[in-house]
Amino acid sequence: MRCKPIYLICSFLLATAPAYAVELCGKPAQGEILVGRMPGVKTAVLGKTDLFVDNEGTFLMALGRDEPAAATLTVGNAEIGQTYNLEVAPTAWDIQNIKGIPPRKVTPSDSDLRKIELEQKLVRAGQQTMSSVPYWKEGFIMPVEGRVSGQFGGQRIMNGIKKNPHAGMDIAVKEGTPVKASASGTVTLAAPDLFYSGNVVIIDHGYGLHTIYAHLKEIKVKRGDVVKQGDIIGLVGQTGRATGPHLHWGASVAGIKFNPPSLLTINTGDDFCFNL
Repeated sequence: MRCKPIYLICSFLLATAPAYAVELCGKPAQGEILVGRMPGVKTAVLGKTDLFVDNEGTFLMALGRDEPAAATLTVGNAEIGQTYNLEVAPTAWDIQNIKGIPPRKVTPSDSDLRKIELEQKLVRAGQQTMSSVPYWKEGFIMPVEGRVSGQFGGQRIMNGIKKNPHAGMDIAVKEGTPVKASASGTVTLAAPDLFYSGNVVIIDHGYGLHTIYAHLKEIKVKRGDVVKQGDIIGLVGQTGRATGPHLHWGASVAGIKFNPPSLLTINTGDDFCFNL
């Protein structure tokens, strides 16, 4: 009987003391994606955003364009949660002055605004699925090769009017160029003729990670299709709000948009890892 209180105290100490540090792999800077690992963890929250955590304690997190210099990451299990502070390096964003856009695409009418609102809900729904299949672990490739005509995060001035920062990367390439799935996954949206995005495809790569492909001339997949890395999902076009043929390639984790080229170095080894 004397051993029971001691055993209970020891058990409590083991439950409340974190056994491991949180390991993060990636660049801790605005607009980047990181892979997190902590054995035994069941939940992870970046700021106020809930993240998907697998049975091994692995999760993905994105640092947004305007992520604060001091971000908070809270991880936990059934007994306790622990909050860590993450220093986020600033990123210098460029300014894009774009002219020649049809006025309707810059200052939409009331009827256009109602259509845009419905379309935005459609796109958000396509980016809110939370598959447990870790397609992302195979790595990523560029969906097309071409001249980068627009960077993620750039402040956009359209026809002299200040608009929202750019949410992806624009790649200028010949119309009709095949667009590849940058990684395997499930198509969660294949929608034609959206006001801003034109013909658009969204792919779920697991753990809340999605990529988006916009302004397509043609869509070659449908919602629910499982695609492999390199599969042709569409053709480059200039549908929606576009001044010429190009692919808009975007990425997000749990709805937080980040710079898609940072996917190209995901899972590249321990050189990019550190502990909190």
